[in-house]
Amino acid sequence: MRAVNRLWQSRLWQWLPTTVDRRVRVIAWASLVSQTLIVGTGGAVRLTGSGLGCPTWPRCTADSFVATPEMGIHGIVEFGNRLLTFVLVIIAIVAFAFVVRMRRERPELLRLSIALGLGIPAQAIIGGITVLTDLNPWIVGFHFVVSAVLVALATVLVVRVYRGPAGALEPLPRAVRPLAIGTAVVVWITVLVGIVVTGSGPHAGDGGAARNGLDSELWQHVHSWPAYASFAGAVLLVIVARRTGPALFQRASLALVAVELVQIGVGLAQARLGLPVILVGVHMVLACVLVAVMTLVLLSLRAPRAAIAAEGAPSARDAVSV
Repeated sequence: MRAVNRLWQSRLWQWLPTTVDRRVRVIAWASLVSQTLIVGTGGAVRLTGSGLGCPTWPRCTADSFVATPEMGIHGIVEFGNRLLTFVLVIIAIVAFAFVVRMRRERPELLRLSIALGLGIPAQAIIGGITVLTDLNPWIVGFHFVVSAVLVALATVLVVRVYRGPAGALEPLPRAVRPLAIGTAVVVWITVLVGIVVTGSGPHAGDGGAARNGLDSELWQHVHSWPAYASFAGAVLLVIVARRTGPALFQRASLALVAVELVQIGVGLAQARLGLPVILVGVHMVLACVLVAVMTLVLLSLRAPRAAIAAEGAPSARDAVSV
């Protein structure tokens, strides 16, 4: 029996990828999509008032790990969101397995898969604290921040899978990198202020949940300031990208402007229409898409290491001096 087990283990080990192939690319995309999707389902929990659909944690009730019929639709929504965590766990395990044989040649892929895997139980614990504190708005907000960080890490994983390890800086004008970094900082400020705004608004996740006590209307205006500033930065990046810069930088900058435009439009619409739940949910998911695209812009500032070796591209020092 032991010999049979060793045989199957050996076959499984040999089946695992030793280079980036279609399996690795698919699991990288699955990681990014699932990390974004769980933000949408988490938003559905909050926007349908199902935040305490399962009133305790880790069980759904004192006597059951699953939602009961008596809990109604709120229990189903909340328990469904919890179930999605197990999907993320499976994806994280598969992602780790698919890169473990490349740990010497591609250590960055292994590190990213481990970071994403560790983020899932961390999020589960934060979610549990959220329930046990009756949806404290600051903890709910921190829950979203961690989700956005995991989306950014998943974006890095996808880019590294396709482009390989990062190499030297792309030959861009000196002002491009500070502009891109500054825009990224403002994007994150926009997301963080948006979380504060949500914590002051009507969608608490449960009728008895507390709000953060801030003036929601005032903070909506404050939220718009960095949003418009980040849009201006994205437009400037597109202008620069049209004159110079690699193809990925050009496409990523255009995508950033497009996402910013849609996000601003949704934000204005939800403010004018009294924060309808559908638009608020879309706004939350778009915030993660915005983080992903902004991350792509930053990653496009460096050329793939393999391309540099193959084409004799300029060194980092030469690139900076262009």
